[in-house]
Amino acid sequence: MFTSNRNRAPRARRSPTPGAGTAARVPTASQPPSRSPSPSSPAGGKPLYLCTPFADAALVKGNFKTIVMLPKYADIMEWVAVNIYDFYTNLNEFYGVIAEHCTQHTCPTMSGGPTLNYVWTHQGGKQALLPAPTYIDYVMTSIQNLVDDENTFPTKSNQAFHPSFPATLLRVFAHMYHAHYAHILHLRSEPHFNSLFAHFLAFGREYELLEVRDIKGEPGAPVGVGLLWERWKEKGILEG
Repeated sequence: MFTSNRNRAPRARRSPTPGAGTAARVPTASQPPSRSPSPSSPAGGKPLYLCTPFADAALVKGNFKTIVMLPKYADIMEWVAVNIYDFYTNLNEFYGVIAEHCTQHTCPTMSGGPTLNYVWTHQGGKQALLPAPTYIDYVMTSIQNLVDDENTFPTKSNQAFHPSFPATLLRVFAHMYHAHYAHILHLRSEPHFNSLFAHFLAFGREYELLEVRDIKGEPGAPVGVGLLWERWKEKGILEG
């Protein structure tokens, strides 16, 4: 936990351009993935991550709001910065465990739902459909560059933090739930992964760093984990 006597800085901004570029959503109807159905979805059934008991497995009991509230005397920008670093580090470690199952062959697109692929936008505006491992590498590299930037994450005392929230991490969560939840279950890591994602959602919504449409997607291309978010809200785990 960071504590600071500095005055509270303005609310952290949500970054539309993390690192090398932004991402947009397109339905898979125009670019169908080469594998179907998702290994995280039983044929003809709902995704495993929405099934009982997997959807309710967690390390934290109760509402996540209690663990995302700004600690007393803490600087809000420093609080955002340390949480960004933790989300990035923990998600990167989770992905590293299942990365051998996420290849250009198994995941030719960055799928986040049955009818959703994410598109990477390079600097200069050129868009590209990338294999999931390439897309995720771009996301993680852009966030690592953000963390390494002394102007954003200073390492010296008495310097202000100016972090922007990397909403692209949500897309990595979405892909891992959609395409690799079965691998997470095989490792018996679903309580840990669910708790990390719920913490990420709670923090992003508490400080208005994640928009509802990012979580739920568009009517023609919904984000798979949007239904998980709705389920956790109904159970009182997350706020609206």
